Amino acid sequence: MASIRDIAKMAGVSPASVSRILNNDPSFSINKNTRARVIEIANRVQYSKKNSERGPKSAGKKMTIGLILRHDAKTELSDPYFHEIHEGIEEEAAKWRLHAEVAFTMHEKNKDWESLSAYGAVIMVGEMTADAISKIKKYNKNLILIDATPSDPNLSYICNDFVDKTYEILNYLYSLGHRNIAYIGGRSSIVDGNGKTIYQAGDARANAYHNWMKLKGLGKYEQALITNWSTHEGLQSANKLLELDPRPSAVVVGSDPMALGVYKAFSNHKINIPQDISIVSFDDVEMTQYLTPTLSSVYINANEMGKLGVRLAKSMISEEVNASITVTVHSQLKIRESIAKKK
Repeated sequence: MASIRDIAKMAGVSPASVSRILNNDPSFSINKNTRARVIEIANRVQYSKKNSERGPKSAGKKMTIGLILRHDAKTELSDPYFHEIHEGIEEEAAKWRLHAEVAFTMHEKNKDWESLSAYGAVIMVGEMTADAISKIKKYNKNLILIDATPSDPNLSYICNDFVDKTYEILNYLYSLGHRNIAYIGGRSSIVDGNGKTIYQAGDARANAYHNWMKLKGLGKYEQALITNWSTHEGLQSANKLLELDPRPSAVVVGSDPMALGVYKAFSNHKINIPQDISIVSFDDVEMTQYLTPTLSSVYINANEMGKLGVRLAKSMISEEVNASITVTVHSQLKIRESIAKKK
């Protein structure tokens, strides 16, 4: 009986991609021809998830990780950060002969909460309210939250280090003489058991910015523009910054897609980066290296966050771990051409 790895070799793709195609993962985007080729090969070798000897299903549903999509499939597809996390989940699951499949999205009206009891573990990317957590834990105690702020001592988390990295960015700008530093970012959000998204004033990066500015006695320059996480909103926020007098000499942006909008706004107003304003962002997606000037950004190993989530799930399934664990994935500030000393 052919396995997922066998199909992957014949199709020239990764086992993770085969798994997501055959499971109709709504958060996975791939070329139509590749998808058709994988399905054709699977049919030709008479692959069956139920009967596959080497697949995780052979050990039953308990060797399967249930994925709850915090966002709708479109968002998880288009955002490079979430996409990388899901890639890491699929790659690590394939490595350990585990299976990862979408149980449901939080925005579905008729979520099958009870179905979660069949999975060996459950993973969700993002924040959820206490009532949503309680609903999941009622059916499955092996819950892991990725990219969420630890709030429940009885849960396991895979976290980022956004607060520490924001301080590092600000300290670096300060060392270059910058004092009038602004922040542009999006609102953090949390989802409840009914799938309702509850938006908050800012996020960890914005809060760290406010705290740092106060600690440095720079309250008179404190300017944070919080809006939606999009390139367009980045552009609009940058336009507002340029109306300030005095104008900031540096700006920290919460994400690379927003920074792209900031670049466009500054270009429209003939503002030179970094001669007039320095910029640093978060995500370090590939496009940052092709901007002019190249964008300084924080590299976040989102792929590793997904992989760590699966490793933790594996340990829970095998009962190697019985206690809650919090793991922080450290990021790296990459200095490029968009930062300069204040004139």
